[in-house]
Amino acid sequence: MTSRTSRDTPLRLVPRRPSLAFAVGGSAARPTATARRSRPPRPPEGTPALSELARQARAELADTVRLARWAEAGPGTAGPTGILPDADVQQAAAELELTERQIRSGWDRARLAGLIELHQGAARPGWRLRAWDRDNTAVLRGWVALFDAWSLAHPPGDPAEADPSLVAEVVEATPQLLSFLHLSSGPVPVDTLLDLLRQRVAELRTERHEPPADGAHDPLPALLNWVLDAIAGVGALHPRDACSDTQEAVLTPLGNWAVWVKLEQICVAAQGPAGHIEQSAEKMLRACARLSPGPARAEYRAWLAARPVGLAVAELLETARGEDALLRGLAFEALRVVGAPAEPAVRASSEEPTLRPYALLWLAEQDGGDPEAVAGLLTREETAWLWVDTAAAVADHGEGQLLVSHLDAAVEGSVRSLLVEIRGAGHPRTVQVLVALAAAHPDPAVAKAVRRAAFQVHTGGA
Repeated sequence: MTSRTSRDTPLRLVPRRPSLAFAVGGSAARPTATARRSRPPRPPEGTPALSELARQARAELADTVRLARWAEAGPGTAGPTGILPDADVQQAAAELELTERQIRSGWDRARLAGLIELHQGAARPGWRLRAWDRDNTAVLRGWVALFDAWSLAHPPGDPAEADPSLVAEVVEATPQLLSFLHLSSGPVPVDTLLDLLRQRVAELRTERHEPPADGAHDPLPALLNWVLDAIAGVGALHPRDACSDTQEAVLTPLGNWAVWVKLEQICVAAQGPAGHIEQSAEKMLRACARLSPGPARAEYRAWLAARPVGLAVAELLETARGEDALLRGLAFEALRVVGAPAEPAVRASSEEPTLRPYALLWLAEQDGGDPEAVAGLLTREETAWLWVDTAAAVADHGEGQLLVSHLDAAVEGSVRSLLVEIRGAGHPRTVQVLVALAAAHPDPAVAKAVRRAAFQVHTGGA
């Protein structure tokens, strides 16, 4: 990590065929976990329809969406750390009739939900915001991204009084609490959750050969309250009645559904457009995302044959410029089918930062470059950016285990070194990718390191 050579990296951040290794897009591996199922699992009885869940998610994020749209039409600045300047906070509070605290909280929520993305200090709408009113899947994925990042959206009230290692253990234990709430199918006494939390934290410390928590002052009740309030704050838990003698916790329909999805490890979104030849490039690529490599290439060829090659290439590149990383990778897969006629346009696109890594690899392969050496054409920053972009596609459209595999395939040195590379990539989706990875990774130590990196990027820390 001390080398000054731009391409000298000890990490394999880019697979041999990064677009094919996209896996999530359906080209290579995404269908493997689900294609064998004759039909997707049904949610528990009483679970609302996805349209109703999306309506609830829209209601939960209504003020957040208002703020994101205000930023789109307003100043659009956020500073290098992504924090909204005081002047903009005051302006937004006045125009949206919200408090400054609500604006700051809403700004964090908008970033974590992917409604706002930061590019060189400027805020711009994410692809989920553009699809908010018409795409229930985008709405639910945005809310799930916020749900996964509950500890970032609502950090502990007084960090000075919280033991960071204990906070990390409580965050690590929270999925077990949520699973228990889900499987209980009803209200659970907070005392029961506290007993479960104590047990889980003790297990974690035993597994790591760490001493038990200091018994002189038990911080776990306060930390459990923080967990429950934070999860209620993102809409996954019903707010507790402070006046009730019996304190209980119960998941909302959204929370129950999200926990069920995670337990089942299935992809929520399912799109099945038909008539691909006459569809736009975006719709065609979304349809091909669900196909294995052979049928996908056949669809690409049929779509390309129905239009002039120049217009087809231009439309594919325009789709690749969008916010959806999955479509970016699939567009270059389709361009591989075009071959040499696409070279001038792809070479020109290599000057665009978002497309440059994909374009350079495409050009190298078109020139017959050695697949093992292709990734060496990219700088460390471009390599890390491409890894995050690929991971964003996995997080948006794939299963959690694919995201874990994406990390495992990248590490040649240490996870810590990889995270340093990723934090410096400057990709607008870095925080969301890291939060999703932390939520999916089965290794508690790795998940903890990834959560810490997400927090550092989110707060602009080193």
